[in-house]
Amino acid sequence: MSLLFKRDAATSADLIHARYGTRQGSVNVNAETAMAHSAVWACLRLRADLISTLPVDVYRNVGGINVQVKAPDIITQPGGPDCLSTEWRYSSQLDLDRFGNSVGVITMRAADGKPSRIELAPMAEATYVRHGADVFWRINGQRFERSQIWHEKQWTVPGLPIGLAPITYAAMSIGQYLSAQQFALDWFSNGSMPSAKLKNTAKKIDAADAELVKDRFKKAVAARDIFVTGNDWEYDFLSVPANESQFLEAMHFGAEDVCRFFGVPSRAIDAASPGSGGSLTYANITQDDLHLLVRNLNPAIVRREEAWSNGLVAKPRMVKLNQDALLRLDPQTRQQVLRDDVAAKLRTYSEARALMNLPPLSTNDLAEFQAVNPAKALPMAPTPNGAPTP
Repeated sequence: MSLLFKRDAATSADLIHARYGTRQGSVNVNAETAMAHSAVWACLRLRADLISTLPVDVYRNVGGINVQVKAPDIITQPGGPDCLSTEWRYSSQLDLDRFGNSVGVITMRAADGKPSRIELAPMAEATYVRHGADVFWRINGQRFERSQIWHEKQWTVPGLPIGLAPITYAAMSIGQYLSAQQFALDWFSNGSMPSAKLKNTAKKIDAADAELVKDRFKKAVAARDIFVTGNDWEYDFLSVPANESQFLEAMHFGAEDVCRFFGVPSRAIDAASPGSGGSLTYANITQDDLHLLVRNLNPAIVRREEAWSNGLVAKPRMVKLNQDALLRLDPQTRQQVLRDDVAAKLRTYSEARALMNLPPLSTNDLAEFQAVNPAKALPMAPTPNGAPTP
């Protein structure tokens, strides 16, 4: 990774390397190798999946009330017509969570000067350079001025113009897991130590005879055939030593550490300890989803809303991600919520029906309801256009 930044200094050679890769154990941990850790992949995928698929709405503040308006192209197709908006948001969220930063090249601007198309660039190829008053980005060796770059960041600290990369700080936990994973691979491919021992108890075997016996033994058992032996041969299968099997258990505990670094509950990616969770019911699954949204995803969502509101749309418009879409309700609960909203006059019948993908009630509909059950007629009258009102 080559993301660089520099404190004010006299020469451009005084560059400070932001360490996004480090060696821990037998592996080199960076943004790419860390993806081989199942917990890292699961955390990144979960956060990017959920945030990228939230509906994005644009509002305009009118008299203290937020009125929804048509979203500009930079919201509906930020990467252009050939790039889905959900893919753009997924990719940028993935880099935000891996590197603490996401960058893209602004290739088109709207009439108000705001970006209308942003082509994302891989953060692994991006460099931030500051040399005195000269501040710019370098992507794949090409220089870009700051005005040409769209930059989002998270997990910031004072005095640092770029965000922190959690993989750097989680390198020890990730490296321990990947080292254990490498050990397991070496073990099962017999590269770590012999898988078994064949010993003659009656006489000493020289090298040539040992190779001959080994070849005959391997041929006999290769197809799970029967191996016949006398009382002068002993075969021992070598098991994993206790301290090495405990090392393999580190793979499980490393997963929970990774969850803490990425801000994802371990149970959300099925990485919780066997004795830490209870039985799952609909109620606590719903609470888990609420916990994930409020304590883990909401800060990232708010930061993205603020960045997009300030940089992508003209004031007084603002961008909001509809977090309610994450909390999917079962049909019975959803209907009860809508009934309560209508009873409290927070929504009209037409609005409630629209949320259920149903058209407004017409005059004929109201007449039919009243004919079926006159005692419970709807407390409202149709308007000339057929839409009922309280």
